[in-house]
Amino acid sequence: MDLRNSTVLITGGTSGLGYEFASQLLDLGSTVIITGRDQARLDQTKRKLPNVHTFQSDVSDPEAISQLFDNVTRQFPELNILINNAGEMRKLNLLDPMIDQDNINREIAINLSGPVRMVQQFLPHLLKQKSAAILNVTSGLAFIPFPLSPIYGATKSGLRAYTQSLRVQLKKTTIKVFDLVAPGAKTPLNDKFGGDVDSRMMMEPDKLVKVAIQGLTKNKVEILPGIAGIMKFLSRIAPGVLFNQFSKIAEKSLAQAA
Repeated sequence: MDLRNSTVLITGGTSGLGYEFASQLLDLGSTVIITGRDQARLDQTKRKLPNVHTFQSDVSDPEAISQLFDNVTRQFPELNILINNAGEMRKLNLLDPMIDQDNINREIAINLSGPVRMVQQFLPHLLKQKSAAILNVTSGLAFIPFPLSPIYGATKSGLRAYTQSLRVQLKKTTIKVFDLVAPGAKTPLNDKFGGDVDSRMMMEPDKLVKVAIQGLTKNKVEILPGIAGIMKFLSRIAPGVLFNQFSKIAEKSLAQAA
């Protein structure tokens, strides 16, 4: 992919990996558009990255996605890359009586339904471009579940499966489909897990995104930074080993909370 002459839309671009994507792609010369639910955080990001273009939008809201499409494609008809980055990861005790049906579905609406709807909405526009790409940010937890965050892992497994199928269906088009299998990173997404996970296992966001951008430029459809590649390997030869370790972390954390 020629990122220097591309127009890129990044969901969830005010912090974490989304912010790093915006910053590094701007440095490469891309036209960068970001979304976020919080207008104040969008404004703050705009002050840090003056050349970024911001749109308030919520990937869990189909009407917001439709409005975003109309606004972005009208102002940026050359849009050719979509990065589905917005996500939420929660520590959940499924025995908690306070978790109702809407609450339990929140990560599904953001992490899985959101990217699927974004792709479906923007696909006709991307098909018109001479060269286009979709990058979905999945997770190493798509390979091995983390019982302390059960819905998050399920959404990333689902998004990975969808991404693989999307790649097959778009094989004869001008759109390349990429899967960034992100390892744990030092981002706000993981802050709530505190001492549950060893921070030394977390990858710096700037380094992770640098690997992702290198993968995009080299048309590497599956990008596995840091320990993500190890997790994929272990999921094939010894899936129980890492899952048992994750299970012990979950059991200890839930017991302490109780």
